[in-house]
Amino acid sequence: MTSKKTIKAAFESMMFVWGQPLDVKEAAEIFNINWKDAYEYFKELQAEYEQEGRGIRIREINKSFQFVTAEENIEYIERLCTPVKHKRLSQSALEVLAIVAYKQPVTKGEIEAVRGIKCDRVIEGLQKKELVAEVGRSTAIGRPILYGTTDVFLKYFGFENLKDLPDIGNLDSLTVPEGPEDSLDLQQITIELPEE
Repeated sequence: MTSKKTIKAAFESMMFVWGQPLDVKEAAEIFNINWKDAYEYFKELQAEYEQEGRGIRIREINKSFQFVTAEENIEYIERLCTPVKHKRLSQSALEVLAIVAYKQPVTKGEIEAVRGIKCDRVIEGLQKKELVAEVGRSTAIGRPILYGTTDVFLKYFGFENLKDLPDIGNLDSLTVPEGPEDSLDLQQITIELPEE
């Protein structure tokens, strides 16, 4: 049987080479060990990197682990790298993304009921960016597609899992305004993005 030290060292190498979040179950299969043991080894590595104050940290994303740079070194990394322009999400994309994140799994009709406007193109754009994906079909009439967020969403916004989303109250209590007298002030749904 392979020693714990050897497995942890191999996990480090695998994360380095893999680049993307490394799934605990996949890593466990390589060594024929229980995924819970593999998860514990990853958590130990994560704690070791944190305690030693290294420039590289290990981030968990939905039972997967990935090397990332330490937040406190961002200034130096920015000086080293030529800034790359990233296209920001539009206001409508952020609104739809927030609705999907908090109400998932959710149908397009439910999203439109909250926003009060069609969102076909916005959902397509979010799918192309891999922030939102089809997660199934509703049992309602017509079996509409259900949407949910992805691991790319978690990674982009710096969340470990959906429980990390800020609490904004109950979205089910939101209703679509029917007329000017029932007007609901839905000016903006915002999500604070981590500094890039």
